[in-house]
Amino acid sequence: MNNFDAHILVVDDDDGIRDLVKKYLNENNFLITTAQSAEDAGEKVKIIKFDLIILDIMMPGQTGLEFLSENKKKINTPVILLTAKGESKERIEGLEVGADDYLPKPFEPKELILRIRNILSKTKKYDTKRVIKFDNIKIDLNKLIIHKNNEEFKINNTEKIILEKMINSPGESFARDYIGNLIDIDKERSIDVIITRLRKKIEIDPKNPKYLQTIRGTGYVLWIE
Repeated sequence: MNNFDAHILVVDDDDGIRDLVKKYLNENNFLITTAQSAEDAGEKVKIIKFDLIILDIMMPGQTGLEFLSENKKKINTPVILLTAKGESKERIEGLEVGADDYLPKPFEPKELILRIRNILSKTKKYDTKRVIKFDNIKIDLNKLIIHKNNEEFKINNTEKIILEKMINSPGESFARDYIGNLIDIDKERSIDVIITRLRKKIEIDPKNPKYLQTIRGTGYVLWIE
């Protein structure tokens, strides 16, 4: 069972940099979600609680600094800025509005890892609200594991995103298209398959679900209270 060190959001409009950072951080035991713009990142931080954000400053549309200024207090998440050479003014402004560190491009991946681990060692604390217990079931979103009786099931990234949203809103019904937007899947059948797989991990009797239920004509709901 993989126990990721942290869940990190990488925000950059450059596909190459996003893919490079994601690949390297994955290899160093970090769970990665990416966003190609500040606007895209804004939607993701509404849904997911990240441990750290790696944020490019210069992007089309809303800049990284504008995103940081708008969201830092709301999300309360450490931020590392990625900056181009010569952007000293932007680096200073970024630190003034709440960035925790910055790294000029091009950068050495090993240096990025060191900066990430340095920040997380000071700021990362497990959120007990992400570990919930009911009956003989324990869902641990920190360790990405579901314990059911004497069994243990791994939670993948897609399942984590769904569970994180549902656990924070117990009893609230979520439509298939809403869930699809969360996990970037637009086929209802695929969403049904994911929910069925989750039920097998959570429910004592998946064919007669007690917790992760279907609300006909509406969507899915998690009853844990």
